Amino acid sequence: MTKLILIRHANPAIDEQKPAHEWPLSDVGRERSGLMADHLRVFEPDRVVASEEMKAAETGQIVAEILGIPFETMPGLHEHVRPKANWMGREQFEAQVAALFNRPNELVMGAETADEAHERFSTAVQAALERYPNQTLAIATHGTVMTLYIARLTGIEPVAFWKSIGMPAFTVVDLETKKIVTSVNDL
Repeated sequence: MTKLILIRHANPAIDEQKPAHEWPLSDVGRERSGLMADHLRVFEPDRVVASEEMKAAETGQIVAEILGIPFETMPGLHEHVRPKANWMGREQFEAQVAALFNRPNELVMGAETADEAHERFSTAVQAALERYPNQTLAIATHGTVMTLYIARLTGIEPVAFWKSIGMPAFTVVDLETKKIVTSVNDL
């Protein structure tokens, strides 16, 4: 079985004056990243590769340090590009993300369509898998692109999956059978 572990970053320190891609982890996020590392140990990841965004990179680095495995960041693993997203309430944000999933070839929010985000993210995941063949990779990333990838790989419904994943969360997929092995949605 060829496993891939996809990790949604832990809780960020939200700053409404900055775009989400600039947020670091909060103290709670750092603590929860450590707890997640203990849950990931049984899946025996060989390496953590993370998005270059601070909250995902910090999550991945904490996991790697606790597990004693190599860590690096890679381009292309970042969240759906929404650089000018204004602060909005949870309900409005969820509605926009649902529209993104449901109309994947339309630019409904941010600066890329769901199809474009999926293509970029999938290409980066494939590059990581090719760079480290025969290794179990843990990829620390973000909820929207993680959901796009898993939904298209396994056929699950994206909106419900996206709403179910907490911070942090992880999903282990079998790349050969294209099935979810396990999903831990909130620690």
